[in-house]
Amino acid sequence: MRSWPRFAALALVLFSSSLAQARTPQLSSRVNAQVAAAKRVAPQIGVHIVDLDSGEEAYSYNASSHRILASNTKLVTSAAALDRLGPGYFFETQVLARGKLSGGVLRGDVGVLGGGDPTLSGREYQGDSYGPFREWASALQRVGIHLVEGDLHLIHGFFDEEFVHADWPRDQLTRWYEAPVAALSFNDNCVLVKVRPGAAPGRAAQVEIVPPLDIFGLDSSASTTGSRRYAGLRIDRKQVWPDEWMLTVSGRVHRRTESYDKWVAVADPVWFFGAALRAALAEEGIEITGRVLPSPALARSDLPWRRVTTHRTDLLTVLEIVNKRSQNFYAESVLKTLGARRCGRGSWQEGVRAAAEFLGEAGIPEGSYRLADGSGMSRNNRFTAEQLTGLLHHMFHHTWGAEFVRTLPYSGERDLKWSQRLADPPYRGNVMAKTGYLNGVSTLSGYAKARSGKLYAFSILMNSIRGEWRARGAQDAIVRALIDHG
Repeated sequence: MRSWPRFAALALVLFSSSLAQARTPQLSSRVNAQVAAAKRVAPQIGVHIVDLDSGEEAYSYNASSHRILASNTKLVTSAAALDRLGPGYFFETQVLARGKLSGGVLRGDVGVLGGGDPTLSGREYQGDSYGPFREWASALQRVGIHLVEGDLHLIHGFFDEEFVHADWPRDQLTRWYEAPVAALSFNDNCVLVKVRPGAAPGRAAQVEIVPPLDIFGLDSSASTTGSRRYAGLRIDRKQVWPDEWMLTVSGRVHRRTESYDKWVAVADPVWFFGAALRAALAEEGIEITGRVLPSPALARSDLPWRRVTTHRTDLLTVLEIVNKRSQNFYAESVLKTLGARRCGRGSWQEGVRAAAEFLGEAGIPEGSYRLADGSGMSRNNRFTAEQLTGLLHHMFHHTWGAEFVRTLPYSGERDLKWSQRLADPPYRGNVMAKTGYLNGVSTLSGYAKARSGKLYAFSILMNSIRGEWRARGAQDAIVRALIDHG
């Protein structure tokens, strides 16, 4: 059953009093039984369920206690973005040129004006990370530019230069989910390291860096082993020059491994962007002979900049990746964009301020919660289950409610972690919700359609969990009870 996407689009129009049936007497007792069982997995649990038609509370347990949200924070970020920016908002990246053009040679500079777009990668280009840059190369060639005898200016002042949030754990800075955030970003600000076995046990492993940029050195002592017991790799990075990093690979790869792949977050996203753009343009036959010059703003000059092309990505495309893929880097880019557009500065602090204005209008007053970042990596994001169902209820009846609901993954959705979760009838397709996980934290909040046809917003916030899989199982049992008896 894949009815929810269609249902979500029509729900605001078709909502009628026919759904306002009397509350099923068994709902509270059946949910309560599952919550009691869940307390053995998560002693710090808060659960809240709201009838979306009437707005009345259908179930509550410790619903006013603050909990760490993990990735349920993305619900706040995406709701605020839709309300404040609207679904018609576009992230824009402009490619500029200045100087004298003659015979295919530009005696001047090329510039890129960043607008916080997190999608410049191979995600929409069949895995070709240079895909968007190849389009830019074609645009430069169409105006006659084949050689640039000048510099590449990277204008990244739309966001501030705090690339990594102060709350994020410093021992995980190389992990893809902790990628730095800048107004000019490429390939999710990660480089792919691929390790393959050598010809025989004892031989050196083969290591490939994708894309193969000259800002990365490689120091590999990895070897091949015939024993799975001794297989194991460590991949890290260290800075050796201001604009050069060493990728280190150590350990052993099993001889039958096709490829061990790991995404490593870069340290400086703007330098990474510039190196990748320069390399991509070179592959397409456009050489830039000058320097790469990052700058917060376009420098004043007697030579005017001319726009060559603009890359545009709509907000809904980004929010679907935020919520369906739980992509932290995208969520943080959205929050900083909120700060830039609504408060004049693309920082975490101003993004939180913009979100707070929205939350206040949604009935969640500032000071009653703690919001630190956009993705939930910070353990200082603390809301109550009651506040999240209030947010969900508000967004369901919002002008852009259908768009908000469609950004969420639904139970049984293919190619996502939800593909095997609540994937059997009558649950498949009848839950649209956001998961969240940090060490000791597991959360699940969203919407459910009961067998009766009634619609609910729910929030299950678990802290101090005793095993992630057990926590998920307990959450699913609560949702099944809601659907069966709601």
